[in-house]
Amino acid sequence: MENFKKRLYEVIEVSHEGDESSKAYDILMTSAVIVGMVPLTLKTDNAYTVAIEVLTAVLFSMDYIARVYTADYKMGYKNFRAYIAYIFSPLAIFDFLSILPILYIFFPISSVIGLLKLFRIFRIMKLIRYSKTMIVIANVLRKVRKQLLAVLILIIIYIFVSAMLIFQMEPELFDNFFAALYWATISITTIGYGDITPTTAIGQFITMISALIGVAVIALPTGMITAAYMNEINKKKSKYEL
Repeated sequence: MENFKKRLYEVIEVSHEGDESSKAYDILMTSAVIVGMVPLTLKTDNAYTVAIEVLTAVLFSMDYIARVYTADYKMGYKNFRAYIAYIFSPLAIFDFLSILPILYIFFPISSVIGLLKLFRIFRIMKLIRYSKTMIVIANVLRKVRKQLLAVLILIIIYIFVSAMLIFQMEPELFDNFFAALYWATISITTIGYGDITPTTAIGQFITMISALIGVAVIALPTGMITAAYMNEINKKKSKYEL
């Protein structure tokens, strides 16, 4: 039984050279993820999308159960905590959420459950497991997550501050504070749709400052991720050279 469990873990994890079963499983799950996204490109459901939903939900459910079952190998220690730790890991949560859209087929009346159809988008996260490049990117994001969180908090604070300023300086321009938040977000990202345009000098000055700060702040995560990615690539090159 233990040998079966270990082999199952080897198959469902990213394939290694010479492991044809694991490679075939990777191809199967990658195909299921891609096909499972097709219903999101259609406005209404039909017999084909329902069939796709049922088939992919079955595959994703089996994959989720297998990964929970072999969680002790994944987490590196053999006790009940390994299963709990895995269930609450980010990828396991996305795995679980990607199964939920099946509920709207059986309970189509509930509008709340109908919203579960949108959870199909979480299936794209499953591709991280089946691409070595995506695994590297995931490792990079994990290493700089604290720095990215700090930048995100800084951005959110600035958005609220600039929204409050412009809301007070040009109250007639906004119907509510959410509209001011929308303007602040668009301004700091330097997109500038032009649907909300300050008319006073102070409002235009705040817009200019917001755009300039946005250029600097939005560039920070890019630099962090690029530096961490190059560091990860260099480490892998060093291993191969050794």
